[in-house]
Amino acid sequence: MRILHTSDWHLGRSLHRADLLGHQAAYVDHLLEVVEAEEVDLVVVAGDVFDRALPPVDAVALADDTLARLAASRATVVISSGNHDSARRLGFGSRVMDAAGLHVRTRPEDVGRAVELADAHGPVVVHALPYLDPDAVRGAWGLTGRSHEVALDAAMTRVRADLAGRPGARSVVLAHAFVAGGRPSDSERDIAVGGISVVPTSVFDGVDHVALGHLHGAHTLTERIRYSGSPLAYSFSEAGHTKGSWLVDLAADGSSTATFVPAPVPRPLARIRGDLADLLADPDLAGHEGSWVEATLTDAGPRPAGAMERLRTRFPHALVLAFDAPASTGSRPRVVRPGRSAHDVTLDFVADVRGLGADDAEAALLASACDACAEDPTQDVPA
Repeated sequence: MRILHTSDWHLGRSLHRADLLGHQAAYVDHLLEVVEAEEVDLVVVAGDVFDRALPPVDAVALADDTLARLAASRATVVISSGNHDSARRLGFGSRVMDAAGLHVRTRPEDVGRAVELADAHGPVVVHALPYLDPDAVRGAWGLTGRSHEVALDAAMTRVRADLAGRPGARSVVLAHAFVAGGRPSDSERDIAVGGISVVPTSVFDGVDHVALGHLHGAHTLTERIRYSGSPLAYSFSEAGHTKGSWLVDLAADGSSTATFVPAPVPRPLARIRGDLADLLADPDLAGHEGSWVEATLTDAGPRPAGAMERLRTRFPHALVLAFDAPASTGSRPRVVRPGRSAHDVTLDFVADVRGLGADDAEAALLASACDACAEDPTQDVPA
């Protein structure tokens, strides 16, 4: 059986307020092309279809179109919810969608209820585990601890009970969790409960193939346990990632081989660093002129005026501007001497932090601010 493993679409997400919905739609087109070109039998989506519980209407429309196209494709589709999804909203209509070959699993009570498929070598059983908040299932499942490992152990107990009644069936599990061996990026939401979020790979012992979601980088934890990662970069910490999905061939004996299928990159991410004048002139940076850019300026002395506007003359998609260090050397202590007015202190502060004194307009604005904060403006006079 040929399986396409994807996850963490985060439909509706932006990148530092830059709209990514068009890029997400391009990924959906790519996904459907892979399904047809590679003769995929099963598509699994391991959580975080949406970026938040109440997604914007345009994201819902894209999800609706995506699911309709997948349901009409050659593949059976199994989807589980992630920690960013609203389980109830994503799972709306799931019992009706089952009849269309689109299986959405978002409820803890459905853990252990398999999706049954078959190929020329016999049955394949798919168990989709939704994101399981330990506090949410602790009472209903009688958990003895408060961690993701305990919750997933309980879920896998239900999965193994179902598999025990299916001798000879090959097994696939979807899960949305932080499994040991993966490396997080800056764009994942922390799912720690009681300080414990990491789950060992041994939780999934006895399963032929495990398709994971949550971490946004592609990872191979073992030959049968993998993260597909997100289809797009959602933070500059992912600038070096290759995004895509896993094409998995599940053999007759339950072993699997996987090939990574890179996703299209509508606009790459770049991190650049240096003096502003150098960044604007360096010919080696020409390849980043169409990228989303995070720039760190290392100019000595005062920070360049209008730095972002100047940067965007060459890098029109610059989104983040940072500075290597405060302009102040910090070599002298900041002491407020008796007899100095609040206005004098603010002028000293500006000069110390920025490395450049306030101009006349800025000084006048600071004077107005000091007067507005004083009960009696006449008190702001040196003794």
